[in-house]
Amino acid sequence: MTPSYSTDTESLQAATTTASPPADWGAVAVRLLQGVVYHDDNADTWECLQRSVSQLTDYFSKIGLQLIVDEADAMAYLRQPDDDEIAPEYDHVPRLFRRSPLTYDSTLLCVLLRDELRQFEEEDVQNERCVVVQSDLLAVWQAFFPESSDEVKLNRALTVALRKLEDLKFVRQFEKEPASWEVRRIIKARLPLAELERLRQSLVEAASAQSATQADTPD
Repeated sequence: MTPSYSTDTESLQAATTTASPPADWGAVAVRLLQGVVYHDDNADTWECLQRSVSQLTDYFSKIGLQLIVDEADAMAYLRQPDDDEIAPEYDHVPRLFRRSPLTYDSTLLCVLLRDELRQFEEEDVQNERCVVVQSDLLAVWQAFFPESSDEVKLNRALTVALRKLEDLKFVRQFEKEPASWEVRRIIKARLPLAELERLRQSLVEAASAQSATQADTPD
């Protein structure tokens, strides 16, 4: 007997034509699920977000997500609480945002860029954007590698790490020639000062150990 699919097809078509229209803040919700939303990326999106904070907060709370709106830095993002922050009587919600460990290069770059942003906020009162030239960043980057390291290879590794952080929206390319990058303020939320100091110390210790190992290695 040949199965008939007409009923299923008709039901699907009916469901499609009767689907509810998205909420006014639907596009903002999707943007937040994609990553951090900045005021200077799209003013209309930011204004819609500000008008719809209550609705968005309620919507995301139903799936275990917390909406963070940082008015001072004009950015908004989603946070998924850790298991120990959730009351035991609440149902478990699978993690939407998976934590991926960063490589040594990416971690080092995060520390350097976070430090650049801290200095910018403390000392530069004239510019709105924290922009760092890649060649200047390379000069600091080199200090964490053996003196014999090839500068061209180090710059190539730095570029790879920058592209990785660009995917995470920690940076975005500002100019191509000379290469420069804007440090985005979400890095403050992902890497607070206390964590910055801890990581900086561990990287310094790792660099010192690497240099000592190289010095002890016979020719």
